[in-house]
Amino acid sequence: MQRILRGVIQYRQTIKQELVEQFKQIKDNPQPKALMFTCMDSRMLPTRFTQAKVGDIFVVRNAGNLIPDACNYGHSSEVSCTTEPAALELAVKRGGVKHVIVCGHSDCKAMNMLFGLHACPTAFDHSSPMDHWLRKNGHQTMKKLNERLYKGPQPLKFTSEINPSQSFEAIIDPFDRLKAEDKLSQINVLQQLINISSHESLREAFEAGTLHVHGMWFDVYKGEDYLFSKEKRQFVIIKEDTFDSLMDELHRRCDVPLGECPDIKEARFAPG
Repeated sequence: MQRILRGVIQYRQTIKQELVEQFKQIKDNPQPKALMFTCMDSRMLPTRFTQAKVGDIFVVRNAGNLIPDACNYGHSSEVSCTTEPAALELAVKRGGVKHVIVCGHSDCKAMNMLFGLHACPTAFDHSSPMDHWLRKNGHQTMKKLNERLYKGPQPLKFTSEINPSQSFEAIIDPFDRLKAEDKLSQINVLQQLINISSHESLREAFEAGTLHVHGMWFDVYKGEDYLFSKEKRQFVIIKEDTFDSLMDELHRRCDVPLGECPDIKEARFAPG
């Protein structure tokens, strides 16, 4: 707690006034443009590595950036009352957000645990909320990892039976540079995109083409961000020489305005 309190003092002495000015600008009417699901890992700082400002994005964090899929679909289905679908409804249906991002990362402790539970099923602890969370919501991800390890870097099919337009293929780690747990982490990100499409409250937005889901992955050791490209079928590093091609794809797929961020569009990147 001493570290937390000292951090508050440092905040007061450095960036508080800048944030207060941002609070004044948006007042009581923030209009976030995206919803991001990411991991609770202490190394993940999504508003830092996206340089988001006050009011820019909703952020939901949990162990493993998992979004439980809807067990049933349609008006007769049981209403899911967990945090993740509630956040989806709040942001998309009530807040008009058009972009939902799932961001995983390397060396994810939740994914490492999921991999361990699969390797040694007897390690499952029936009294552990974490073990139940991972086994229930990580099953499809593990199945796809097994397929990837068995077949090698061949395209994996991610199929949405509810919203076929959300289906896609992915080549995970085409050059086999990642350890199995990091392959699992990337697969997990993409599986959550399919899980999101299973929720009834989002059906109209998907059908109208006003909702777009994206997969991101962060390398916690190199500080690099990746965006999944549906056209290239793989994660692509986000950097100065890939920015234009990634934006072009987003413009084609999601009608993202190319002029949404003038500083970046005109290549006025901060040095670093």
